[in-house]
Amino acid sequence: MTLIKSISGIRGTIGGKVGDNLTPLDAVKFASAYGTFLKNNTSKEKLTVVIGRDARISGPMIHNLVVNTLIGLGINVIDLGLSTTPTVEIAVPLEKADGGIILTASHNPKQWNALKLLNEKGEFLSGAEGSKILEIADAEAFDFSDVDNLGDIIVNDAYMDIHIDEVLNLPLVDTELVKSAKFKVVVDGVNSSGGIIIPKLLEQMGVEVVKLYCEPNGHFPHNPEPLKEHLTDISELVVKEKAHLGIVVDPDVDRLAFICEDGEMFGEEYTLVACADYVLSKTPGNTVSNMSSSRALRDVTNAHSGNYEASAVGEVNVVELMKKNNAIIGGEGNGGIIYPESHYGRDSLVGVALFLTHLANKKISVSALRASYPEYYMSKNKIELTPQIDVDTILVAMTEKYKNEDISTIDGVKIDFAGEWVHLRKSNTEPIIRIYTEAPSQEKADVLALRIIDEIKVIAGI
Repeated sequence: MTLIKSISGIRGTIGGKVGDNLTPLDAVKFASAYGTFLKNNTSKEKLTVVIGRDARISGPMIHNLVVNTLIGLGINVIDLGLSTTPTVEIAVPLEKADGGIILTASHNPKQWNALKLLNEKGEFLSGAEGSKILEIADAEAFDFSDVDNLGDIIVNDAYMDIHIDEVLNLPLVDTELVKSAKFKVVVDGVNSSGGIIIPKLLEQMGVEVVKLYCEPNGHFPHNPEPLKEHLTDISELVVKEKAHLGIVVDPDVDRLAFICEDGEMFGEEYTLVACADYVLSKTPGNTVSNMSSSRALRDVTNAHSGNYEASAVGEVNVVELMKKNNAIIGGEGNGGIIYPESHYGRDSLVGVALFLTHLANKKISVSALRASYPEYYMSKNKIELTPQIDVDTILVAMTEKYKNEDISTIDGVKIDFAGEWVHLRKSNTEPIIRIYTEAPSQEKADVLALRIIDEIKVIAGI
């Protein structure tokens, strides 16, 4: 099964059988369910939905199916065309729309696509709302409009520029300071939307840009998840070009990673840590990340006299806790920056602008900035799921095995040891169990991960 229905939306591989993959019929079915859900929850006569997509190869096909399905339901569509996830999130409230759909499978490889569903605030739907949409889809409880009441399409391709303007106008983004630093930056846009919008942002901040894989043709030159093993090309180019840093985004531009001037990874986990350090230094307050994220954010928040809290994994969960905790910045350790001063969504543009302002303020190298933060090392592993593996049985057994440790079962099982932790959970976006560990050294993180994986295999009989 490669059709996954979760709080992250409807995600699947292109082709194959209906109901098993993201086929054209499935795209129409779930777009119909989303549109019907919106119509069922309003007294307005005419609804409007904003649509944008990343550059993956299946994008135009899925885009046409979804847009025309909404029109068939009598819903007006504001079509942003090639866009980013945070751009669509910003567009929804600016257009006073009733919702939004981003057609992207985020960091997944090219055979995947997805419908990410937004509410009228441009934020992801809650778990309860998502469940309601799945019920409507299963029942196929759709009522399409007659010929005189079809929706209209308005094409608006200005929103990438509007998004950039919104970011540059943030009070903590100092464009003149960044210009004076005369940064040279290599950008890996993984041949998607980030290849357009990130260089444009940087150029407006007076940064010299070296482009790598910035042609938005959907042919990803490497695995699009911005992890160290996928980023050898940009690491080499940063050194060769004598650049100050490298910037990497995923296909829909909501995950952000930096490369130090020496070609080493800044660490995806430390993207949020660095941005939070800067924001907290100017506007003290609280932070939130998910429980699979580094302890370093907690340490930096405490150093600025703020309060840190951890949520279940999933952007909607992080946002919910940020609102509850009055967090002034938060996000996920996968390089996702959520800055409410802009909007409640992971946004690489916001992250880039805050990070460069921070770096220009500090007047130090990127590697020196990284060395200024608490040293933690993570090991991120996964086990592919098969029908024989019962995830719940594994989680219950691990909870029992480590019952004398500090355990959280909010989202899978997180076991906090004195100097390290492990988090086990079923992925929202792939048919896998994720095993994340963190410790004061890479060796300790890897050893802990291997031990836990071996224990899981014994329990699962694999």
